[in-house]
Amino acid sequence: MKKSEIVPFFTLLRDANPSPQTELEYTTVFELLAAVLLSAQATDVGVNKATRKLFPVANTPQAILDLGLEGLEGYIKTIGLYRSKAKHLMAACRILVDQHGGQVPATREALEALPGVGRKTANVVLNVAFGQPTMAVDTHIFRVSNRTGLAPGKTPLEVEKQLLQRVPDEFAVDSHHWLILLGRYVCQARKPKCWECLVAAHCDFKPKTAAPTGRA
Repeated sequence: MKKSEIVPFFTLLRDANPSPQTELEYTTVFELLAAVLLSAQATDVGVNKATRKLFPVANTPQAILDLGLEGLEGYIKTIGLYRSKAKHLMAACRILVDQHGGQVPATREALEALPGVGRKTANVVLNVAFGQPTMAVDTHIFRVSNRTGLAPGKTPLEVEKQLLQRVPDEFAVDSHHWLILLGRYVCQARKPKCWECLVAAHCDFKPKTAAPTGRA
């Protein structure tokens, strides 16, 4: 994607959705951290179903610890890899209580020191909770960045670095939400819906996918 296409690309996405939000449900920074940790290799819909039952009962690090491992597993057993995720969340909560006064830290180093929290999870928390212009490259952003030519890369980290360089400051904080939503609902893996894509004119992907027969 030519540099001249990037501003109109994001302007169209911003005009259509000025205040994009994560589809994970949360009301506190800790709830966000827990939800993102649980969302690895799972859908936001599936995580939300579990946390709607969990968070009213336990939505602080100490409350999660008080549940105990088996108690926590009971709430999240519908989520893939729930046993390992429960262990990671319990261990993370212990560190939050012991080292951070029960609060979620606002630095990458401290976040990535928590069990189950990798670079992508840390980026989500830093962006959504603390307003930092980070790029949490998931499968959707990786696909969209490569397919459109916005930020080509062979690994998520390569794509992240490209995005940080190429996305203008005015779009930086919200850009990862727009790209996730674009990838989730329009620029899908098997068959991108180019015929209904707002930014198709600024995308390098060719040939564009035609609308199904009988649809405009």
